[in-house]
Amino acid sequence: MPAHVTILASRRNGTLYIGVTTDLPRRMFEHQNGLISGFSTTHGVTRLVYAEEHARIEDAIAREKRLKTWKRAWKLDLIEASNPDWLDLTATGLA
Repeated sequence: MPAHVTILASRRNGTLYIGVTTDLPRRMFEHQNGLISGFSTTHGVTRLVYAEEHARIEDAIAREKRLKTWKRAWKLDLIEASNPDWLDLTATGLA
């Protein structure tokens, strides 16, 4: 089962949230509808701006942990390399 590392944002250059999931559509539904209390709900982080797929959950978790140690500028560069307009990727059918 593939796993996804995601970066969600409150808005362009806003608050970022990095997570991992094996069910991207379900997880995005939860974030966008405030079904999970926590950081993303508290900070209004509902826009999927970056996602990468991994064949194994272990690889996705390792990547998530690495990304969380990155400087903010590096995370912004990563997002803008594939999504320069900070579009919500759920609207594109990805999630």
